[in-house]
Amino acid sequence: MNVRIASPDDALAIETVRVHGWRTAYRHVFPPAELDALPIDGERWRPRLQAPPRGWTTLVCEDGGNVVGFSSVGPSRDHEGLGELYAIYVDPDAWSTGAGRALMAAAEERLASEYGAALLWVLEDNPHARRFYERAGWAPDGARKAEERFGVRAPEVRYRKDFRSSRPVSDTKGV
Repeated sequence: MNVRIASPDDALAIETVRVHGWRTAYRHVFPPAELDALPIDGERWRPRLQAPPRGWTTLVCEDGGNVVGFSSVGPSRDHEGLGELYAIYVDPDAWSTGAGRALMAAAEERLASEYGAALLWVLEDNPHARRFYERAGWAPDGARKAEERFGVRAPEVRYRKDFRSSRPVSDTKGV
């Protein structure tokens, strides 16, 4: 597995991974016909990759030269001074191959270089993703929201991960 910064040439592969992920992971939440009708349009990503919003980075994970996943990180949309994992998707055919862990490690490294903590939003009814985040050390922070997609109001929960924990103060008396 190789993780690198995405280029505009990755736009179609990123969108393909995203749509395949939605069609598989959210089938029990959103109408299958709506998910099956999602277009795969790489042009949706091209401007974001050519001139990313300030502070954004999109990474891709390749296996054998093929993009099998991506993640996007940057400043939090909720709290100034925190980072955010906006997206992390792995093509369902590449689940459980290490691609997600490699992307998460690279995304967290990028976030930790800029922020002391980061947030992410996940569908409440996405047990696969929630287990993945929790195994990576992310924890729900109590925030919730619900946005409507395809006529379904799907609750989301926010997770947080602190990158800089306080170090224990050593006892220096008598030294």
